[in-house]
Amino acid sequence: MVFIVILIASYLLQMVLPWWIVVVISFATCGLIGKTGKISLWSPFFAILLLWTGMALFKSLPNNNILALRVAGMLGVNSWILVLALSALLGAFIAGVSGFCGYHFRKAILTKKTNA
Repeated sequence: MVFIVILIASYLLQMVLPWWIVVVISFATCGLIGKTGKISLWSPFFAILLLWTGMALFKSLPNNNILALRVAGMLGVNSWILVLALSALLGAFIAGVSGFCGYHFRKAILTKKTNA
């Protein structure tokens, strides 16, 4: 469930908002409906990995990877696939950490309320 919510919300909101909206979406989703820390880490990770890889391929393949090859050249590598993998993994890592933090934020708030 967390995977689907993050995937759909990120896809829709990234059309009009900056890339870092995935941080907010992952934090909020895992803070509200994350069942465990493991789910809250890996669901956002794989959702954004799938989304960003798919969107990068969708945008890059029709134009023969011109922009990706130029970025690869600026980074000093010869492979556009490496640029795609690096960007997708970076986004996935950020989303996973954000989701994990959202889950533990909720746990900390609930624990604080029950102890008071």
